[in-house]
Amino acid sequence: MSTGTSDTQRMAFVTGTSSGIGTALAMELIERGWEVVGVSRRPAPFLHARYTHMTFDLADLDVAIEGIQAYFDDRLPDPRWQRIGLVNNAADGSSMGPIENLIPDELRQVYTINTVAPTWLMGYFVRRCQSRTTLRIVNVSSGAAVRPFPGLATYGGSKAALRMAGMCFAAELESPLRSGGPRGDVTILSYEPGTVDTAMQVRARSTSDQDFPWVGLFRTLHSQGALRSPKDPAIEIANYLERDGHDRFTERRLGA
Repeated sequence: MSTGTSDTQRMAFVTGTSSGIGTALAMELIERGWEVVGVSRRPAPFLHARYTHMTFDLADLDVAIEGIQAYFDDRLPDPRWQRIGLVNNAADGSSMGPIENLIPDELRQVYTINTVAPTWLMGYFVRRCQSRTTLRIVNVSSGAAVRPFPGLATYGGSKAALRMAGMCFAAELESPLRSGGPRGDVTILSYEPGTVDTAMQVRARSTSDQDFPWVGLFRTLHSQGALRSPKDPAIEIANYLERDGHDRFTERRLGA
């Protein structure tokens, strides 16, 4: 774990920062003056005075929660933070193929990373942050969360569950029946980054036709140059974190 010090009043926690959108977003926020904390199974992809890296596997939920709480329990309530961002970006898309062939242990891992961990993190950040602190939550979603894609039941189902969890949480935060009443400036974005050139795309198009009969779609996207750079969604997510005037819950797709 590498740490740095900063007088910035903005901090973001980004999951899945070892590659793809997570790396691009962490670097984008650092360039904008944020203090960034990242977590992934692999070591940090870069070093910076305003970047702190945690090496945890979110699939090992008990260990990950213990480490996250040890770091954030005292930091999140710090009154110097004027704005905090939580970006649930980490995802497991490895369990692809017909539902008849899915393995229970793989299902458990995907849902732990894609649904359980980010849902817990949303509640934890709201619980620990001061009510005066502006909090922006981004759940990186997928078109598979709102449209059925053959062979993506596990990934799409887990992302759909996170989408609904965000909607329900937004409704809770708005409710006068909530303990303490409606929460202050907390907003949630369910964000579809579109087809981005990430390790997940590489894995998908490298799967055999026998294991994943619908692999042709992913190979076509790559061969036709239809994949976007991770920098594109990183900019849009960073813009959301920095801006005000959002609805309590928003859905958005890259470029929309």
